[in-house]
Amino acid sequence: MVITVEQLIKRAGELPPIPQAAQKALLLIRNPDTNIGEIAEVMAVDQVLTSLVLRWANSAYYGIGNHVSTVQQAVMVLGLNTVQSLILASSVASYMDRPVPGYELERGELWKHAIGVATGARMLASRFGRQIAEEAYHGGLLCDIGKLAFEILLRNVSVDRPEWKDLTFLELERAKFGIDHATLGAEMARRWNLPDNLVSTIAFHHTPSKAGEHAKIAAAVHVSDAAMMMLGQGIGKDGLQYKLETEALKLLNINENGVSDLIERMAIQIKELESFIGFDWKSR
Repeated sequence: MVITVEQLIKRAGELPPIPQAAQKALLLIRNPDTNIGEIAEVMAVDQVLTSLVLRWANSAYYGIGNHVSTVQQAVMVLGLNTVQSLILASSVASYMDRPVPGYELERGELWKHAIGVATGARMLASRFGRQIAEEAYHGGLLCDIGKLAFEILLRNVSVDRPEWKDLTFLELERAKFGIDHATLGAEMARRWNLPDNLVSTIAFHHTPSKAGEHAKIAAAVHVSDAAMMMLGQGIGKDGLQYKLETEALKLLNINENGVSDLIERMAIQIKELESFIGFDWKSR
């Protein structure tokens, strides 16, 4: 069966949208005129979001002495940046946790890779301020969502053919199908009404120098993605068949030693977060 690009995009559009309460909350958080009460009111109607923020606010990770019992209190304890990250993670976890056979990824591998990339991207981008760091986290979380729809095309594709030997996996996707998972993922993000910086970061996370005003965010995701591969997380059919852009290192003002340091820090941070990643985010 031959699947066209149009059918592929249609398949992407059929993936579950971000839940309505989550979309409303994300829009409110991005509005500087919104108050915490309004955000909490929208979140409180969603059982998953309510239980998630309360669990985090009462966790040892945040070390709050008093018990947090309302969504508004939880939002105040966690801060809007963390709440935004939790909402986004909760919204995509249920289908990023599924197997991705076209990329030879078992259940949970894509999700764990996404959390790791997001964590590393935030570390790298923190030097540019908290806002950019959070945007990098969100970009890392969603950078590979296109694989969820694209993978059906790859199920019967062998990457060992001689004519593809010198191609990166992104180039292979384009050569074979005329589109790649990054472009498809950006289209999905656009249809979910996500902000332009996220759409651009997803589109150019393998080629960050092309991301224009969002190049630093895309570079942070790009380098963190490579670091996760080096850690052996999320290595499927595409494995290490991507190039690390030297321009990305320049954008972030780091060298190879900086990448090595990032890998060490990511390994520690990911282990610390493991108790928070999983069932609560995949209960939709």
